[in-house]
Amino acid sequence: MLDFKYWAGRAMQRREFIRLVGGVAATWSLEASAQQPERMRRVGVLMGIAESDPAQQSFVSAFTQALQDLGWPAGRNVRIDYRWGAGDADKIQSFAREFVEQKPDLIVGHTTPVVAALKQQASTIPIVFTQVSDPVGSHFVDGLAHPGGNITGFTNLEASMGAKLMELLKEVAPQTSRVALMFNPATSPDSGSYFLEPVEAAAPLLKMAMVAAPVHNPAEIEPIMVSLAREPNTGLIVMPDIFILAHREQIIALANRYRLPAAYAYRLFPASGGLMSYGTDLVDLFRRAAPYVDRILKGEKPADLPVQTPTKYELVINLKTAKVFGLDVPLSIQQRADEVIE
Repeated sequence: MLDFKYWAGRAMQRREFIRLVGGVAATWSLEASAQQPERMRRVGVLMGIAESDPAQQSFVSAFTQALQDLGWPAGRNVRIDYRWGAGDADKIQSFAREFVEQKPDLIVGHTTPVVAALKQQASTIPIVFTQVSDPVGSHFVDGLAHPGGNITGFTNLEASMGAKLMELLKEVAPQTSRVALMFNPATSPDSGSYFLEPVEAAAPLLKMAMVAAPVHNPAEIEPIMVSLAREPNTGLIVMPDIFILAHREQIIALANRYRLPAAYAYRLFPASGGLMSYGTDLVDLFRRAAPYVDRILKGEKPADLPVQTPTKYELVINLKTAKVFGLDVPLSIQQRADEVIE
């Protein structure tokens, strides 16, 4: 006769054994999975200015901190390699080639000349740019809303910014009747015409004469300042490009020496003694770039991420410099300023 209790017990033991073995196997699988290191992602950052420039360090700090806040602490799951172009076209081209040969997951390009060099070298590696004025005119993207290709990013200035700076300069230095626009044709968007044309159109409306003041190398800066200063009531609009930024201390010092009231596009200039600025918060620009890097590393395509324009502008007045020029900055402008340096 069959002993049903015996066989039922054996069946229960077998089921318990299978459950136990299955549980142990699942635990081993989870432990093995947990022990496998997360794949280290690689991001290259090609900066247009020298590493010794204090402002560039603040940009990099904002970018790395924003990435860390998004779950990408440098050295843990992402390796970030920096290269510094120092405003040198040959260095920029060399570093662009180096990055492309290393095949990182993504490259961040800073300024128009850098992105131009990267575009020549990289047709598939995702690129996120910062501080580029005219990405469509520079042929980096097909359009702002739909970039297409492997490049997207964050613009810094609109074409009308030169005209806005001229208007503000007229308010701060109302005696100004002639204004010069300084830029480097080799490094400025569309050889300088991107900002030059709006200024030319706005000058008659402000009852001002306008002249172009192109500079091609550091040695040309002082002779141009001397020439401009020969005519009274001349002011200066300094549009940012990689050359201007790299030589901003020289430009500020000479503009002040020859009593040329000048309006600049970044806070960097009045912070170093320039008269005034109105433009993008560059630290904020780098901070905003981090989420795009995060999204691309997680699988999104640059072609699907629209190019973003600035959301934060700041007006900065250096009252100490204004006093040197003998300018009494209207209280209404001081109240509108985001920062007044005294």
